[in-house]
Amino acid sequence: MLPEEQVWQALRAVIDPELGINIVDLGLVYSVEVQEGQVHVAMTMTTPACPLHTYITSSSEAAIWQTVPNVRSVEIQLVWNPLWNPLMMTSAAKQMLGWETK
Repeated sequence: MLPEEQVWQALRAVIDPELGINIVDLGLVYSVEVQEGQVHVAMTMTTPACPLHTYITSSSEAAIWQTVPNVRSVEIQLVWNPLWNPLMMTSAAKQMLGWETK
């Protein structure tokens, strides 16, 4: 498995505590880059005023350190452009929230 894929997999284990859905399926993770053990993740929150941003970013960083081998550094960058919206969620996340049927 490629390092980027390992990071995406690690981030799928991070659950938004308010919604109970992982941050990848919620569409919060915009990009993952890995170069020579340096991991950079660009992500957002459901709102700029999210009270759980520290928890989610810390959990994301911890998940990467714990599961991806040969990591030398992890940078989580919060970005607000584009702003998150529900259309960014996967079908699975929408189904879990009852917004879409199978």
